[in-house]
Amino acid sequence: MEPVEMIEGTAVPLDRSDVDTDQIIPAQYLKRIERTGFGPFLFDEWRKDPSFVLNDPRYEGASILIAGSNFGSGSSREHAPWALEDYGFRAVIAPSFADIFRNNCFKIGLVPVELRAESVRALMDAVLDDPTTRIVVDLPGRAVRAPGLDETFDIDEFTHWRLIEGLDDIGLSLRNEEKISAFEALRPSWLPTA
Repeated sequence: MEPVEMIEGTAVPLDRSDVDTDQIIPAQYLKRIERTGFGPFLFDEWRKDPSFVLNDPRYEGASILIAGSNFGSGSSREHAPWALEDYGFRAVIAPSFADIFRNNCFKIGLVPVELRAESVRALMDAVLDDPTTRIVVDLPGRAVRAPGLDETFDIDEFTHWRLIEGLDDIGLSLRNEEKISAFEALRPSWLPTA
């Protein structure tokens, strides 16, 4: 996982609440065993509608998704954050997230940012009015900045540190590689290794 500090870019305004993980990445695409290649199937059913926001070329290349409340509800599939990340999003801003979805985002370095509903609405309206609106997610400062908005967000200390250091679960384990190797060297040879 790459370290995360400042995420700056344009945004896609997904003006929908209660977006569940099956809408983010439909079940028929879950057969892949890699963590990559899901981006083209992001919001697959909705993208069949030519007026769907991701089909609008004005939002091409955006690195931030702005959505309604309860984003990422439904099943616990890790593929939903993978699809968002593979598409190019580095942060999702919403008034609320499903807990499992939020945790799955943190595990891969996709930053879910909870802001007050009024602030999310203001950001969404700004981006709808002007797709070139720049938004900054300042992870070290725990703040989101855009024209007319400078608001802090909460994130627990451990997750904050992990994201800034670029440590996923494997990276955390590898910080103890010497201790793990020393322990394994002391194991009797007759014990199973797997």
